[in-house]
Amino acid sequence: MPEDNAAEERTAAGGAERSFAALLADVAAEAGLLLRQEMALLKAELAEKRGMLGRGAVLLVLGAFIAFGGFLALLAAAAAGLAEAMPMWAAALVVGFAALCIGGVLAYLGRRRLAARDLVPRRTLNSLREDEAWMREQFR
Repeated sequence: MPEDNAAEERTAAGGAERSFAALLADVAAEAGLLLRQEMALLKAELAEKRGMLGRGAVLLVLGAFIAFGGFLALLAAAAAGLAEAMPMWAAALVVGFAALCIGGVLAYLGRRRLAARDLVPRRTLNSLREDEAWMREQFR
């Protein structure tokens, strides 16, 4: 890390060993900086996931509304078909099935976007693991 090189240069420039208290103060300052950076990364990643969640929810609701419209068209087609055996009900049936298919695809895509595994802040967790390994190495 660049901070480690700077600390070594300060020690070499001063000509004397740094005190244990000064080293602890540096570690505390670096840990605070690291924590602030991790929090900033977490906030950015959660904002990204929140946007993904919002888009998935919109697609899911849109798919549900379109599927409901398709269901209503199927009911109208069934009613028209029972009322009279004419091509009008066949057209309503085709429209109803098309709306159901489109609604099903949109609902499926929305559901996939809402999958829990996609909402985990993976970069932050990986970065925290790396930080933990780095801190363990520093205290050996």
